[in-house]
Amino acid sequence: MADPAPQRIILVHGFTQTASSWETFAALLGDRLPNAGVVAVDLPGHGSAGELRADLWQSADHLVRHGGRATYVGYSMGGRVALHAALAHPEFVERLILIGATAGIDDDDERRARRRSDEELATRIETIGVEAFIDEWLANPLFAGLTPATAQRADRLRNTAAGLASSLRSTGTGRQEPLWERLATLDVPTLILAGAADPKFSELGRRLRDTIPGARFEQIAGAGHSVHLERPEATADAIAGWLPQEPRSRPIEARRA
Repeated sequence: MADPAPQRIILVHGFTQTASSWETFAALLGDRLPNAGVVAVDLPGHGSAGELRADLWQSADHLVRHGGRATYVGYSMGGRVALHAALAHPEFVERLILIGATAGIDDDDERRARRRSDEELATRIETIGVEAFIDEWLANPLFAGLTPATAQRADRLRNTAAGLASSLRSTGTGRQEPLWERLATLDVPTLILAGAADPKFSELGRRLRDTIPGARFEQIAGAGHSVHLERPEATADAIAGWLPQEPRSRPIEARRA
């Protein structure tokens, strides 16, 4: 019998980041899973895909087109895109790992308010430029656990004002339709991670666990929102410990939400 195909792991970055933001973490994960192929993908509006304009469903199409059949690890915005991919393209998502992610804002008024906030932020990026905006963005309390070394400012500066503004307007949480009622249909093994010092996304992580059939939730001690940057080794241990040694066997059937 032929050996099984090597496990593929696709890493999906957050807002203002690029595929390069995963380089250190990808190496740690590769050390723990030497038979896996670990690849990162640039999302629309970011990095090499900076000229692309896409909403969350279109971003999910872009992701699986470049990632193929694999385990998908998505952080923050990347987690939301990976979740859309699991719903729209379950034939490509063998396993799903969500880091600091949400299935959307339930309340219509809160969602509209967030959409207005995202629009104001997009306009600010266009007004002050990428460099000033990145400094403001990293000053957000959500990223208080990052150091100058782990904040990856130089990598974020590779993005353009137009690309980031478009991403906010098209894929911001205010634009995301709530997916909570659809999560019970997911037939994808799912791991949800959040930092112990990130109460908002820990609460959302527990809700995801309770809504996605068979999902598992873990907190990373000593970390805030960006667990893979703040505690990369502990995060790699959590992922490697959850993943099986062989890829999931599943027939490919064309499906789209």
